[in-house]
Amino acid sequence: MKKAVFLDRDGVINEMLTGRVKFVNKPEDFYLLPGVPEAIRKLNGHFDYIFVVTNQGGVGLGFLKESELRKIHGHMMKELKKRGAIIHDVAYCPHRPKAGCACRKPGSKMIEDLAKKYNVDLSQSYMVGDTDTDIQAGKRAGTKTVFIGEEESSADAVFPDLFSAADWMIEDAQMH
Repeated sequence: MKKAVFLDRDGVINEMLTGRVKFVNKPEDFYLLPGVPEAIRKLNGHFDYIFVVTNQGGVGLGFLKESELRKIHGHMMKELKKRGAIIHDVAYCPHRPKAGCACRKPGSKMIEDLAKKYNVDLSQSYMVGDTDTDIQAGKRAGTKTVFIGEEESSADAVFPDLFSAADWMIEDAQMH
């Protein structure tokens, strides 16, 4: 079975709620956070897959069309690939925040569906996110969890950014 890293998008891979951009509603609003391509490139060397799992309630709320969201994800993958960093697949929940769907994090359906599709051992994999809902989704799916940010979290590890989290995941995965 394969090992994977599941990454939340906004706040882990790209800027959101910064001086430059509030929400990413078009490809031009997409700015990679510092160290992200290098971190993903590093993870590519040690894990079979790198996935993005992202709640995109803006679609259900009418702020963004699903076709535009797919363009943003295509742009993200292309920009990362130019820097030698590969994202293998992207799962997103387009539903409104209170829609009650199974796919929206803290639900774990996006993670579980990708794991099934790619034959991933969730107990040997990691969910990385910057909110509690990301961590809850990872725990429900049975992954180890990494919180990106400052605050206290129930995650297995907490780091200020993906770049510093990458080394820990690589080391942790080699020990287990």
